[in-house]
Amino acid sequence: MAKKEEKTNAMRMLDRAKLKYQVHFYGCTDFLSGTKVADLLHQPYEKVFKTIVVQGASKSYYVFCLPVDKELDLKKCAKAAQEKSVEMVYKLDLEKLTGYIAGGCSPVGMKKQLKTWIDESCLEQETICFSAGKRGAQIEMNPYDLIAYLQAKTASLIK
Repeated sequence: MAKKEEKTNAMRMLDRAKLKYQVHFYGCTDFLSGTKVADLLHQPYEKVFKTIVVQGASKSYYVFCLPVDKELDLKKCAKAAQEKSVEMVYKLDLEKLTGYIAGGCSPVGMKKQLKTWIDESCLEQETICFSAGKRGAQIEMNPYDLIAYLQAKTASLIK
């Protein structure tokens, strides 16, 4: 009998909120590109979202989620966050700030909930996938439920 996968903090938080989601395990704990994760899950790239943390000129931190095959437009992110500029957080600082490692960073269950934006393309999908909070696992859920739970906003974030 296969051992049961352990729940992540993100899963426990969604359970507490009584939100419906599905978990996909892809059995790899190495850092993989988002497109490789989507390929392993047999999901279209526009449905699988990556989570990027940035720091604004004000020193505040923000979370942006976008499809795995797209590139974040930092000027659009700065405008959304009402910052003069933003820059991506280094991988080494990510765990200290969020509690998550690169390749396993979820917008759900960070050490401190940061203001979050999800690319508006998520609204075109019935469900979207995002990191479950560890490498090798993705959560799939309705984007409207995720937005409401995170009190996130949508915006055009990609180049």
